[in-house]
Amino acid sequence: MKNHIPLVGLISISLFYSCNNPATKNAPAASNANTPVTGNIVASAPGEPNNYKADSVMFRALANEILLHGKCYSYLDYLSNKIGGRLTGSPQAAAAVEYTYQVMESLGADTVFKQECMVPHWVRGAKETAKILTTQSGEYSVNICALGRSVATPEGGLTAPIIEIDSLAQLKKLGRSGIAGKIVFFNGAFDETEIMTFGAYGKAVAQRWAGPSMASKYGAVGTVVRSMTNALDDYPHTGAMQYNDSFPKIPCCAISTVGAELLHKQLTVDKNTKFHFEMSCATLPDEKSYNVVAELKGTEHPDQYVTIGGHLDSWELGQGAHDDGAGIVHTLEVLRTFKALGIKPKRTIRFVMFMNEENGTRGAMKYAELAALHHENHIAAIESDAGGFSPRGFGVGGNDTQRKKIRGWKDLFLPYGIYDFTGGEGGTDIEPLQKSGTVMIGLMPDSQRYFDYHHTAADTFDKVNKRELELGAAGVAMMAYMLATYGVN
Repeated sequence: MKNHIPLVGLISISLFYSCNNPATKNAPAASNANTPVTGNIVASAPGEPNNYKADSVMFRALANEILLHGKCYSYLDYLSNKIGGRLTGSPQAAAAVEYTYQVMESLGADTVFKQECMVPHWVRGAKETAKILTTQSGEYSVNICALGRSVATPEGGLTAPIIEIDSLAQLKKLGRSGIAGKIVFFNGAFDETEIMTFGAYGKAVAQRWAGPSMASKYGAVGTVVRSMTNALDDYPHTGAMQYNDSFPKIPCCAISTVGAELLHKQLTVDKNTKFHFEMSCATLPDEKSYNVVAELKGTEHPDQYVTIGGHLDSWELGQGAHDDGAGIVHTLEVLRTFKALGIKPKRTIRFVMFMNEENGTRGAMKYAELAALHHENHIAAIESDAGGFSPRGFGVGGNDTQRKKIRGWKDLFLPYGIYDFTGGEGGTDIEPLQKSGTVMIGLMPDSQRYFDYHHTAADTFDKVNKRELELGAAGVAMMAYMLATYGVN
């Protein structure tokens, strides 16, 4: 205890000197895993002046370590370029499990283990093809992709009249007489007035998720949905859909926004236009897979858990770099940084690579199931699943008192460009923990470019900026530190 003031002072002086001395400003400081940090900073109540200063020093230490010595970009390079798209049940998903397990072991976590879960195994098959068939101007090839879980078209493809609608409500108005025997084209576009693009996604995505079965209810033979994006380009965006077993399963695909605009134009001038598409996707028997979990044991409250993580699986059209390779390497980087700085958290931190977020959430459900079975007290969970762009804030759940406490830390984050704590979002993988009272927290990066790449062949490593990725990792590390130090109540 007597070393507390001198060591904090030394850290503060060192940081001030390295930031302001021209001779050392750009020189990387050595990272010493044997120099404990939190052990020398004692804080009991956030908001007190002395704690604010100590926490500010810690935030700067976390940021410096990541910006100067970070490995998250190289982790993402391997995950994206060496392993690639990681669709659940695929060899690539299995390789990602082994890779992240080995990385977390090498970083010196107190424990590293796998949680077995059976996951769905859907395969895309041969590249999908589609054509707009007009009665006046011939035919036009357009880019499509099958939606996750879709059944295949009949061999040789499906050809039928196509009808355009822009909302699910229109299905009921048209009824069976207007829908039966046709392909339904859901052309509801993103609401461009939504500043946060996830708001636009939330409004539009029901067409993809629920549209096929709702159309099937009225006799549709297939569906085409406008891709979930603000961008006007020729990349179709895949994503999961959910069949209702009460209705026939019909093939469903997404069409690029360029294709959607062309189809809309043709239907405007030629109501007798037909659509042809061919897909060979299939659902195979479930496969065994795993969540990968590492742990740093808490020194004061080891039975209180703070979970941080992202999802290891991705759609296979691209490399899954932003979705959600970024969240995975954010999590790995927090573990690496805590070990590099010798941080010993007061509460236990779990670092989780969740499996099967994209088309089943089996890993998330297994994690929550095992937490309940072992009577674990998960006080808070952070998910990074919104890309590797510059961090802007955190969505914060919990009750009013918990939200007030966490939002009270905002000033500590402001120097790092993290200012928005107004959202209430958490994340799909941590959501099953919510029923046990876990406070949900979601990293909120800048969202303006996210849906340019989301679920497409364009989601590749070269689309991720190294510094933005590192800043996101720093934000997650800071939030994890505060939760592990102060709890939520």
